[in-house]
Amino acid sequence: MPKFGKKYQEVAKLIEDKLYDPQEAIELVKKTATAKFDESVELAVKLGVDPKHADQQVRGAVVLPHGTGKSKRVLVFAKGDKVKEAEAAGADFVGSDELVAKIQGGWADFDVAVATPDMMGTVGRLGKILGPRGLMPNPKVGTVTLDLTRAINEIKAGKIEYRTDKAGNIHAPIGKVSFDAEKLLENFQTLIDTLNKVKPAAAKGQYMRSISVSATMGPGIKVNPLKVSAKG
Repeated sequence: MPKFGKKYQEVAKLIEDKLYDPQEAIELVKKTATAKFDESVELAVKLGVDPKHADQQVRGAVVLPHGTGKSKRVLVFAKGDKVKEAEAAGADFVGSDELVAKIQGGWADFDVAVATPDMMGTVGRLGKILGPRGLMPNPKVGTVTLDLTRAINEIKAGKIEYRTDKAGNIHAPIGKVSFDAEKLLENFQTLIDTLNKVKPAAAKGQYMRSISVSATMGPGIKVNPLKVSAKG
């Protein structure tokens, strides 16, 4: 068993062995955050899917109404007129072959990578580097596009990506502990609603098996899936 500090053990006592309503859980997350920094609030969902099958993988992106509280550094692979568009939209880094070489050399000082379709042949050389880090541009989440302005604006406004891991779990940030409970709840519900909308037709039985929320350094708080699925 891992050893937890005194602060963690104290706040863990606030959590009962039960399934909470979403609002109760969010308010409890704020109370159980004891770190000196502004902790992120994480949402974890166990879905009733088998990601081994292509028709049961859940992946996409959603813009949270109140963002995540973190400013993301956006890198754009583009050339020609698209370079100016990306810069005007607020991209932090824009380029083509020179950026590929820089990343191959070990540089990775960015959070999201976007590319125009004509650049994917070049970007493909970075598959083994960006793929494992979840940074590879992908049309399924809107990061391979000709509409760079929209893509960059959405990312800066709080767009997050979600995808099931090998066990069918999804982990995603929904804000910071400093957010009002109402804003965290809206972000929470937006992501839950989105996951409900993209439920694979091949998924059998209960779709949302378990849901929990937690602060970065805090204990997990279980949310009643039946209370949230009804709104989806």
